[in-house]
Amino acid sequence: MRETAYAKINLALHVRRRREDGYHELETLFAFVDAGDLLSAAPAAEDSLRIVGEFSGVLSLPSLGGGVGGGGSALSTVESPSPALPLGEGGNLVARALTALPRPQGLAVTLEKNLPVAAGLGGGSADAGAVFRIVEALHGLPDDWQARAAKLGADVPACVLSRTHIGLGTGTEQVEVQDDLAGTPVLLVNPRVPLSTGPVFKAWDGEDRGALPEGPASKIAKEGRNDLEAPAISLCAVIAEVLAALQATNPWLARMSGSGATCFALYDTPEARDAAAAAMPSGWWTMAGRLR
Repeated sequence: MRETAYAKINLALHVRRRREDGYHELETLFAFVDAGDLLSAAPAAEDSLRIVGEFSGVLSLPSLGGGVGGGGSALSTVESPSPALPLGEGGNLVARALTALPRPQGLAVTLEKNLPVAAGLGGGSADAGAVFRIVEALHGLPDDWQARAAKLGADVPACVLSRTHIGLGTGTEQVEVQDDLAGTPVLLVNPRVPLSTGPVFKAWDGEDRGALPEGPASKIAKEGRNDLEAPAISLCAVIAEVLAALQATNPWLARMSGSGATCFALYDTPEARDAAAAAMPSGWWTMAGRLR
């Protein structure tokens, strides 16, 4: 089986307050690009994980619990040239997703890592979401799959669905929205600078600037904002350069995604999107696609 781990973007991201549990109360409009990491999986005696691609890294995952038949899941040690992915036991969300889902047989998974790490695109969460969809197609998912997904990360339930919707709470509460943006040409740009989520939330000024607008996805996107944009720029100034470069290509919307450092721009035509991609500095990472 082959499954795309669709890149996640936040068309709008409103931070309302810091909760007593240390998390933040969010209102966000999730959308997904029709491109991302690629996973292939084949039935096997036990779970294994091989990572390739531009953003592959070094991964060591001995004897993770759970997974096949509710018993043990021994994941092979994988080495690749650039240490981009998190190291250590359970560090990779594909491995954690495999151990979170009971199955009658193992899966040999190859992950082609095309999305940058720590980039605001939900790359690891998207990979986990793809694992959930693979297991669903082969064996079905347990009734409590959403709770299992949420334990892996706040974005994982959204990434399992991989369709435009509103996320509330920490992002795990899913609310339907009128999606009038499907097929919209989109360009993702990352300056190849990783930016961890925690420091960005810590730099947020704590001001509640109001709820998401009401209406279809296009209205929410146009009238919304990303409250993490300013704190992210304070930590990673090149984000402002990326936004300025995108805005110079005349999109109808340019904004940072998630906690950064990736930014996106939406265009009326694929030709305008592709011309914008060609105008970006050669050292930046870009990905062109359409909203799902």
